[in-house]
Amino acid sequence: MAEQSRSPRDPGEGPTDERSGLGRRRFLGYLIAAPTLAVAVDWAVDVTDAQQARAAVPSLPEPEELFDLGDLQNLAAAPTSDLISVRVNTDGTAFFAVPRAEVGQGMTTAIAMMVAEELDLPMDKVSIALADARPELLMNQLTGGSNSMRSMYTPVRTAAAIARQRLVDTAATQWGVPASELSTRGGVVTGPGGRSATYGSLAVSAASDQTVAVTAKLKPASEFNVLGTPRNRIDAYDIVTGRKQFGMDMQIPDAKPTMVARPPTINGTVVSVNNADVVRAMPGVTDIAVITHGVAVRAATFGQCIDAIQALNVTWGPGTVDGESDAGVESRLRAALPPMTVPSLLAKTIDAEFTFAFASNSPLEPDNAIADVRSDSAEIWASLKVPIVAQEEIAKQLGLPVDAVKVHVVQAGGSFGRHLFHDVAAEAAEASKKMGKPVKLSWSRTDNFRQGRTHPMCISRVRAAYALGNVISYEQRHTSVQTDFGHGLGEMITATAAHLPVAGNLSFAETIFQLTQSSPYDFGVTTQLLNEVPLRFNTGSMRNIYSPNVVCAQELVVDRLAEKMARDPVQFRREFLKDQRLLAVLEKAAEAGDWGRAMPAGTAQGIGLHSEYRGAAAALVEIDCRPETVNRPIRDGVAGPRVTKALVVVDAGFAINPRGLEAQMIGGMQDGIALALTSSLHIKDGIPLEGSWDNYFYTREWNSPLELKVIVMPNTSDSPSGAGELGVAPSFAAVACAYARATGTMPTRFPINHGTLGFEPLPLEPSTPQSPTDGLDHTF
Repeated sequence: MAEQSRSPRDPGEGPTDERSGLGRRRFLGYLIAAPTLAVAVDWAVDVTDAQQARAAVPSLPEPEELFDLGDLQNLAAAPTSDLISVRVNTDGTAFFAVPRAEVGQGMTTAIAMMVAEELDLPMDKVSIALADARPELLMNQLTGGSNSMRSMYTPVRTAAAIARQRLVDTAATQWGVPASELSTRGGVVTGPGGRSATYGSLAVSAASDQTVAVTAKLKPASEFNVLGTPRNRIDAYDIVTGRKQFGMDMQIPDAKPTMVARPPTINGTVVSVNNADVVRAMPGVTDIAVITHGVAVRAATFGQCIDAIQALNVTWGPGTVDGESDAGVESRLRAALPPMTVPSLLAKTIDAEFTFAFASNSPLEPDNAIADVRSDSAEIWASLKVPIVAQEEIAKQLGLPVDAVKVHVVQAGGSFGRHLFHDVAAEAAEASKKMGKPVKLSWSRTDNFRQGRTHPMCISRVRAAYALGNVISYEQRHTSVQTDFGHGLGEMITATAAHLPVAGNLSFAETIFQLTQSSPYDFGVTTQLLNEVPLRFNTGSMRNIYSPNVVCAQELVVDRLAEKMARDPVQFRREFLKDQRLLAVLEKAAEAGDWGRAMPAGTAQGIGLHSEYRGAAAALVEIDCRPETVNRPIRDGVAGPRVTKALVVVDAGFAINPRGLEAQMIGGMQDGIALALTSSLHIKDGIPLEGSWDNYFYTREWNSPLELKVIVMPNTSDSPSGAGELGVAPSFAAVACAYARATGTMPTRFPINHGTLGFEPLPLEPSTPQSPTDGLDHTF
């Protein structure tokens, strides 16, 4: 269930966040030369200021507090914001091709709400599509960093507001009356004497034959009818009735099913195919081709592709991390841990070290792409969060000009950061070129887990010094297997380097770490640094990048500090928080979650806080670590503790769609539970042992809370913060803190269940097992 608190203060009339003020500004846009009304927008970026610390031993602002990753993305996108346009059609509908990816987060619904609000159109008359790769947008077509709403909120509203004003002006001219005497509602312009005209009837007349600059004033929040109200997803009906089209549902003429036989180590290569002719003669098989990391098989059905993979006899070359294992990687990380630098002097210290296992970036929908490569052109269909980079690199791979490669962005069933990378689309293009035919390539579940992207193993070391009732220093050294940022963010960093509040010759990863991590506490001298070990695993920036691990370690140490200084964990946080918004969500969570209530032995509450992307969230959970719960029998798995009750309190600045925000927080909580208790990869001999969702224990019904509540705080800004990832880190931390209080032992290795392998691993060859046919025998 969800609860939405409402503030008596209207953010449009008097925002409580002084960094905002959209209601007091006019925005520049353009009437685009087009057959019907089309409007684009120009948008400048404001860089925010840090809040003033207020505790006895204040900490200096960290880079993330001055200028965060979202600010960087906004700055990089601004030069091409005028190329994003809203179109009004002759049937009275509005159309917008959003240059972002929809992967289940509900972004298209929020965009439709913006257009509907400023155009005074019903939601069902707004059509949102995903834009094809548009190289002219430069860095304004990247989905990530919880930035879609922050970067699109003002430009989209401005374009729609200008369109509405143009329709009003056109009607006023036709009727010979002042525009101020006209009003709009439901896609109709109404004037004196009962005159009216639909938007569709005005669309052609309102169009411009040349591009001209215009201005518009956005609606104040006091006039909102759509924005800020709970709305169902625009695709909800199609989802629940099976009508929604995902990548796997795409049908392109002659694009036949294609799968890949893969090596038994990560990124292995093909030395030889020893029975190609035999496999090529199998039923349904049309083609086989050696590609960079495997052997592609094209057939009439996916089942026939799997049959062929079962039959292939391949001699494999080495991969990039052959022989590596959990223990070996951890040893390398430990050897690379940098020293602490702040002298303890006469203070007492808490030293702690936390190890986080590899985790999978696998989405629920298996990775897939369609490619049709011809001698002089190519066409790609795939879920891509950075389609411009995909287009450029696939064109280079194929030896074609960029404008000869058309890339269509399709909706996907999940991402978790996976679709920042276009390797699946590139693989489909490679197979299509070598076969000379269109292909509909799909990875298997096993491919996803063993050869897909992973969140890297890391160790976070923390030292906190305290004396005389204050924390005087806090140091955190986060050492990780290197994270691959070769998907567009690197280019953004290079382009905006002069504006970044970081010094020195930092790597892309170090820069992103500095722009996403900061401590919310006044702990005196505070430093948080990243160190990476260059191991060539297929890593990626899974949901919330570094924050879940960094914040989990931080909050566990905060609880230890509270214990050493004889404070209740919530009271301790009250005394040291420097962010008033975090303090507000903490207070609300403690009140709504009944913090401190008496609980049976072996159970406990835990709380975690996090601020990022200009948002703030608190999570409060209750956990059951009693033997009868921990030792429940689970087939091919380990039960472990169970979170029995969970609460997330979120301040997202301005909540565009509170119902969508609630869904994001629920997902964040489930992610946090998984990372704390059950969700990890076990690396052995250069490859994960996990080979399906049956082996990879994301949060299941048997460890998911029976009661989960989300509270949306009153709006504190007239602009949205980033919220897509905001709930993960505090949820992870809350579960870890609850476990420590329930067991009396602070956990230092995550997830809690990682040390016990509860399943029999699938064989490494063939790389894709036969599909099971006994599913009903294993239902609960």
